[in-house]
Amino acid sequence: MAETKKKKIKVLVTKVGLDGHDRGVKVVASLLKEAGMEVLYLGMYQTPGGIVKAAIDEDVDVIGVSYLSGEHLVFTPKIVAEMKKNHLDDVLLVAGGTFPVEDIPPLEEMGIDRVFRAGSLTNTIVQYIQQNVKR
Repeated sequence: MAETKKKKIKVLVTKVGLDGHDRGVKVVASLLKEAGMEVLYLGMYQTPGGIVKAAIDEDVDVIGVSYLSGEHLVFTPKIVAEMKKNHLDDVLLVAGGTFPVEDIPPLEEMGIDRVFRAGSLTNTIVQYIQQNVKR
């Protein structure tokens, strides 16, 4: 009997713009790996187009963007537009970092599937991704 091998969830995590604080995103990347996911960390200073190109090239299931610079309302619509332009409707888009509570509904309206504020529990992030991967 052939055993079917379950494909690992593939997550791209990154920073966008000039945000130079990457400790949190590296911790989250490590925790996602420990949870059995394949994680690609793009690093800091990425552009929306570069993030989406990498997501296509790597055939990821999830894009996770870390924001600490306060530029989340500027870059999120650009990332979402690039995703739509490239037909990445099946890729889950999550964001994490420091956000004013009042910015969460606009981020979700822009197209973020889920926002995780700084201090979110790891199992909450892992479970959300596992339960909501779109393919």
